[in-house]
Amino acid sequence: MPYERLTAWSSAHEFAVAVYRVTKAFPRDEQYGLSSQIRRAAFSIPANIAEGSAKRGSTEFRRFLDIAIGSFAEVSYALVFARDVGVLDPAEFQRLEALRVRVGKLTWGLYSAIASRAVKSPRAGGG
Repeated sequence: MPYERLTAWSSAHEFAVAVYRVTKAFPRDEQYGLSSQIRRAAFSIPANIAEGSAKRGSTEFRRFLDIAIGSFAEVSYALVFARDVGVLDPAEFQRLEALRVRVGKLTWGLYSAIASRAVKSPRAGGG
């Protein structure tokens, strides 16, 4: 299935764009530190969903979703850290948090659906 048709991907993309825009306001001395780390982790979520969707078989797709979920956890903590050290405005944090929760639910849901499909037909799709 083309990644553009996956709700998990479109929500993750929206989240990554929002993170990128918010981190533009981070202090200049964080440009190559926290800002860069948060951006890379946020970008990794939709990128891995897209890459995984292009793989043959559910096992490979799940592997890329697993990476996306790891990046999701990383960016989740990084945003909390940014808020707590004062480089991320609490109102912006709340806005990103709403998007983040949605991305998490959709990505885990996609992972579960693909895993369930692989269990039902282990030979279908290489899973």
